[in-house]
Amino acid sequence: MDLEAQIQLLINNAPNDGVTPHLVAAIAPLLVAIAQKLRHTQYYILQDSEGSWVLTTLSNRANPGIEKRVVYAFPTIQDVSLISPAGLDPHISGMITPVTHILFQLVALEPVDSIVFLETPGKTTHTFELRRRDFQKRIQQQLKKQRSPKPIPPDIA
Repeated sequence: MDLEAQIQLLINNAPNDGVTPHLVAAIAPLLVAIAQKLRHTQYYILQDSEGSWVLTTLSNRANPGIEKRVVYAFPTIQDVSLISPAGLDPHISGMITPVTHILFQLVALEPVDSIVFLETPGKTTHTFELRRRDFQKRIQQQLKKQRSPKPIPPDIA
């Protein structure tokens, strides 16, 4: 599914609350721009039996007191075993998810610090990390651009 179709699906499936579809449309250029930096249009995300994404807590080797919670996005279902023993758990499954949907979910995933996209099947060395905090800043900038009033042309009268 191409990125434009993914965005349209996000808009179509957004809650009809008068806000979310407009929010998706407003940040769509940002979602597409980030998705275009990635190698795949969809990834596998580990989910538990309730459908919640599986978080992995990583500790800083130099400073074990510093931790971050990440969600891994795998290019193939086989790549799950490269990082996570969770793939062996019968209550955990890998769900194929469009990349723009993963990005949009990051907005709402409070406990998540980053999504780590594994880019090369069979390898853990080529990754793209999207930090939630940085992503939220970019969204705010995008929304400000959308809201900024257009200057009134001086020759309007």
